[in-house]
Amino acid sequence: MSPKKANGCGCSSVPILLYIIIFGGGYWFYTHFLGNFDISKFLPNTQQTNPLIFKNIPTPSGIAGSSPPAYPSNPQASSLPITSQKTTLKPTAWDKKAIRGIYLSRYQITNNADEKTIRQRVRYYHAQGINTIIHGVWGNGCTMYKSAVMQQTLGYESCPNKFQDQWLNWLIDEAHKQGMQVHAYFEKGIKIDKNSPIFNLATSKGWIVPGVDKTYAGIDHYVLDVEIPEVANFFKSISAEFVQKYPNIDAVQWDDYLGYHADLPSKVDRTARLTNFVQQMVADVKKANPKVSFDLCHHNPYWAKRYFAADWQNWHVDRVFIQAYNDTNFPAELNYAEKYAGVAITDNQLSHLKELANNNKIKGVLVFPFAGKPEETAAAIKKVTQSINYAAVP
Repeated sequence: MSPKKANGCGCSSVPILLYIIIFGGGYWFYTHFLGNFDISKFLPNTQQTNPLIFKNIPTPSGIAGSSPPAYPSNPQASSLPITSQKTTLKPTAWDKKAIRGIYLSRYQITNNADEKTIRQRVRYYHAQGINTIIHGVWGNGCTMYKSAVMQQTLGYESCPNKFQDQWLNWLIDEAHKQGMQVHAYFEKGIKIDKNSPIFNLATSKGWIVPGVDKTYAGIDHYVLDVEIPEVANFFKSISAEFVQKYPNIDAVQWDDYLGYHADLPSKVDRTARLTNFVQQMVADVKKANPKVSFDLCHHNPYWAKRYFAADWQNWHVDRVFIQAYNDTNFPAELNYAEKYAGVAITDNQLSHLKELANNNKIKGVLVFPFAGKPEETAAAIKKVTQSINYAAVP
């Protein structure tokens, strides 16, 4: 009978040293060979692993299509906060003028110009670099607003032209929103022509100075005689009423139509009496509205007094702009304008704008659109003044 086999694996009979050699050798073989072993090389292609693909990944907003975003050439710069750099422009010599004004005739608001039209018009002039609108509110013996004084004195409440009652309030409101000023322009002053709605009445009452005023060729004017108390009181009352009716108006302005032309046939010196009248009118305006400026745009003091009986240096007005509508005497007129609030030119003299802008002694410039196209004149003003070099301030 053969002997029985021992139970178990017989591991106890294997020397311990042999176990150590087997396990230590196996660990060394794994770390040096199998650790970098790519098993995919021995697998069929169909069993090789594929990278994960994520579909419908949203692209960052603001990147059009599938084009990659553009990165800065300097990677370090991308980690810095991005701030918009704004360049501040130094005001030009033109921008520094206290008053950059344009005249608008009273007819600009006729035909029932509506609120939208008037406000858009103000914004347009602001965009052209204008900061002051000198707008007609009176002319040819009547107001372009409803006047209780006119109704009581003449039997008319206003000029017969069609206009909306609130037009001037809209104009002032929008101008002030744009940082602009509105000056009320008393066109034609104390003069009327035969088309005036009050011509027949003034003639019948004997309010007109004898003779025809031919200051400007092409039209005959007739001067209302402010030496007559009824006429003087009418003008003073109209002026005071206006600045009370429109308390936010910045200024009122009269021009060279406030005067008696020297060629009137009577040859009477009315200088002192005209001075007395204007002084009283200015005082009445200031009493009714102390904050309003009473301005004048007239001939130089010598010419005004010599040929128009207008001794305006003694009228106690706030500001005077010298009319320099004649290029022949332009340099001489500027000498006067440098001493006062500024100068007035026409749209035919825009070539002088650079000269005026660069003259620090000229504090204000008013432009009269002689051609009757103020919007085109304003655009031309901007074109000329934009050519003045700006200095950038970082």
